[in-house]
Amino acid sequence: MSTQNGTLSIFALGGVYEIGKNMYGIQYGDDIVLIDCGSKFPDESFLGIDLIIPDITYLLENRDKVRALIVTHGHEDHIGGIPYFLKQLNVPVYGTRLTLGLIEIKLKEHGLLQQAELVQIDRNSRIALGAMTASFFQTNHSIPDCLGVVFDTPEGKVVHTGDFKFDLTPVHKQTPDLHKMAAIGQSGVLVLLSESTNAERPGFTPSEKLVGDHLREAFARAKRKIFVSTFASNVYRLQQVIDAAHLNNRVLVLLGRSMVNVVRIAQEQGYLHIPEGMLVDTEEANELPPERVAILCTGSQGEPMAALARLSTGGFRSIKVEAGDTVILSASPIPGNERNVARIVDNLFILGAHVIYGSGTGMHVSGHGSQEELKLMLTLMKPKFFIPIHGEYRMLHQHRLLAEQLGMEPDAIFLINNGDVVDFKDGAAVQERTIQAGNTLVDGFGIGDVGTVILRDRKHLSEDGILVVVVTRDKTDGKIISGPDLISRGFVYGPDSEGLIDEATQIAAAALEGLQGERITQWNRLKQALRESIGRFLYAKTKRRPMILPIIMEV
Repeated sequence: MSTQNGTLSIFALGGVYEIGKNMYGIQYGDDIVLIDCGSKFPDESFLGIDLIIPDITYLLENRDKVRALIVTHGHEDHIGGIPYFLKQLNVPVYGTRLTLGLIEIKLKEHGLLQQAELVQIDRNSRIALGAMTASFFQTNHSIPDCLGVVFDTPEGKVVHTGDFKFDLTPVHKQTPDLHKMAAIGQSGVLVLLSESTNAERPGFTPSEKLVGDHLREAFARAKRKIFVSTFASNVYRLQQVIDAAHLNNRVLVLLGRSMVNVVRIAQEQGYLHIPEGMLVDTEEANELPPERVAILCTGSQGEPMAALARLSTGGFRSIKVEAGDTVILSASPIPGNERNVARIVDNLFILGAHVIYGSGTGMHVSGHGSQEELKLMLTLMKPKFFIPIHGEYRMLHQHRLLAEQLGMEPDAIFLINNGDVVDFKDGAAVQERTIQAGNTLVDGFGIGDVGTVILRDRKHLSEDGILVVVVTRDKTDGKIISGPDLISRGFVYGPDSEGLIDEATQIAAAALEGLQGERITQWNRLKQALRESIGRFLYAKTKRRPMILPIIMEV
């Protein structure tokens, strides 16, 4: 895609038609500025994949035009892809103090901190980025230091809200900057990009302070140890857990690497206030009466290796969930995680714990604005054009309907998918072009080296297993010296299926004899014959299609 001077282009590389791996681009002429670079965790269809990040092929093709990455806040779906991005495209990264602190943790783990250019900004910052200038306004969310971004371009103002709600009684006094938002709207906004996560929920999202009231009540009633699981990055929630524990004379134990890291960074920067001597390790906690102990842990989304999952199965050696303990899940499951969370809750009940979970407990409020707040943002900004972002299609669709209720014309609203481009020129907008976008899969140290073919093979192996056929033949004349020997993994259990394996061995031997009789010695022909003959036989007998892997050795 080439952008001529005089045309403003907005594109998405992640974060629409999905929850996670947010990444958006603003381009004017030869200047590209990026907003957020997140990651998301794979579902069960991505076998063996650790992380999913945006495909940045278009950016690599235009690397000389990329001026900066601006990060709106420190959640994983906005910063999780940054280390992988900077390995390929090292541009300045702009973020608030806490956001940069969380990014630094990731860059240290990847050995990138020394070469990264991290620039701290706040609500009053103003940055020149080629033909564009970026300024900011404060919003609130479930993590401190959240910003919306205003791009002044020759075509007009572009506003990106970041994730937001309008919490007028926030825990850390970071109120949304309503006056500044209204002033931005009064000055004229060409296009608004606004998040859509809660576009299906009517009304207003409750204040975070309500959770603090319920936490204090639960702590006052608990008779033994209390375990609280929430997002490590929800610093406001962490502070309220700390306050409830301190009020009830409990020490605090941290479980989970991300929990320890976030608490350390937030405490160093003054966003968390923990009374001296309150934090203890598990050994100290085990020496105290259970009614003096509170544990703050990761794993509220059912992650199998996180602290809560291990606690629910007794796999955390240094501390245990015991009968009579209280476990509070202070988060709602992200769509797709419900089954894992339910399994953990079941396990905790089996251990005899009192489990407080679900939407009716008051232990969680969303960090995203509901319908009335989304309408308020639209009303404040008064955009000429509108692009709903950050949500699955039904959420974007509902957000579009809200905008139409406020009087926006349907042809001024664009529902874009990842890779779609909206061009603005002389006050008009068109959506006609696309760029490459999609998923880049991270598997161990491999980035992008696992594609659909490998995933298909993994799915095949997971469903029907593998049958290895080993044949040894003479290097000089091609005669079979030994084999075929069949080895089954994940298909049938050998000792219980000796008859089936013996028959399959005879089928393989007959296929090889037939090829020898025809003087066919090419490896590919031998392997193809083994796959086809054994595959037909096994499907007829078992109605399964294991992956058949012939191995031919020459001696």
